[in-house]
Amino acid sequence: MKIDTRAGLLLACSLAAAGAALTPVVVAADAPGAARDAYTETTLFFGTQRPDGGPAVTEAEFQRFLDTQVTPRFPEGLTVDEGRGQYRDRYGVIEKERSYQVIVVYPTSATSSANDNLDSIRHLYDKSFRQESVGRIDEAVHASFG
Repeated sequence: MKIDTRAGLLLACSLAAAGAALTPVVVAADAPGAARDAYTETTLFFGTQRPDGGPAVTEAEFQRFLDTQVTPRFPEGLTVDEGRGQYRDRYGVIEKERSYQVIVVYPTSATSSANDNLDSIRHLYDKSFRQESVGRIDEAVHASFG
């Protein structure tokens, strides 16, 4: 039996962060008659080093960006993880930096409006903090709430 636990855990974290009273129910993927809804999980990767050598984006600056730009576009909830990343910049230099991953889960039926919001967030972060890019990964997931 395959269980989609990752989606359930991410939804639980997103809802808990939003203060939601709903509890996600993880459903076995092959359970007969299992009521599951199609969702999309998107992870955005935000770097903090500035390619021009300026000061890194601070925790307070990133939190303010979340509060003013991300949360209003995804008020149902999101999850933020802090990490360390590295990449090759446009000059061929390997950059190592503190980074943030923002995970949002939304109904697949809302993909069009979510894409508009995600593209706006990426563009605003690039422009606000002089970044080369904000990475994005999308994955189809299934979840239910009970």
